[in-house]
Amino acid sequence: MMKFLKKSGFKTFIILGLTISIFSCKSEFEQIRTSGDSEMIYEKALEYYEKEDYSKANTLMELILSTYRGSAQGEELYFKYAYSSYYQGLYITSANLFETFSSTFPSSTLREEADFMMAYSYYLLSPSYRLDQDYSNKSIDAFQLFVNTFPSSDRVEQANKLIDDLRKKLEEKRFAEAKLYQDLLKYEAAIQVFENLLKDFPETKNAEEIRYMIVDASYQLAVNSVYEKQKERYLKTNTYADAFLKRYPNSDHQKKVIQYRDFSIQKINEL
Repeated sequence: MMKFLKKSGFKTFIILGLTISIFSCKSEFEQIRTSGDSEMIYEKALEYYEKEDYSKANTLMELILSTYRGSAQGEELYFKYAYSSYYQGLYITSANLFETFSSTFPSSTLREEADFMMAYSYYLLSPSYRLDQDYSNKSIDAFQLFVNTFPSSDRVEQANKLIDDLRKKLEEKRFAEAKLYQDLLKYEAAIQVFENLLKDFPETKNAEEIRYMIVDASYQLAVNSVYEKQKERYLKTNTYADAFLKRYPNSDHQKKVIQYRDFSIQKINEL
């Protein structure tokens, strides 16, 4: 019986010791967080930040932002606070925080970087072209504002490249939308989207293909129209076809476009 009690007591002691040890390790951060000592929290927040423990750093920084507001320490603190969200992949939060930093410290030497990081946070939120492109548009606007505000910045070249990447995504989405309308036999909508695409992305490398798709959609619309609208729509197809052939005399689509044009002229004469 005594042997059992000794064993039992030893086990209890070991478990208690481990529990205290674990609790002590876990409670260090909690002790700092609940200490109410702004200076200690500030020092530990920066310490966690340097150790790349951004979650703990972020939590501590949030506690003392108001305490250091208006000071040089507060400027650095808020900047790292924004970065601590960015490094955790919380890009919506980091975008908002970098924007707030710029408006709160407009004369800061860190403002250029903050404005760039706001735009870049939105860039990282930009999804596949198949999805809603709200963040792509926000990123483009933010990068454009950055370029206009800091035209001599070393980051301008990168900002312009990222704008181009985002615009390609928007163009791809618009093309897919127009193609979907055409596949659904909604030719008027397809033509409208294709034409707007050319207006909004005049530098597109797909201009020839897009203009051919407009000719094709216009022809299909005319063929499938009620009698009263056919002449007007064949005339439109003929206009699109002539413009295409003048612009792209050596196009791979030339033969097909000539067929559309000749058939349209024939139908116009008949009508």
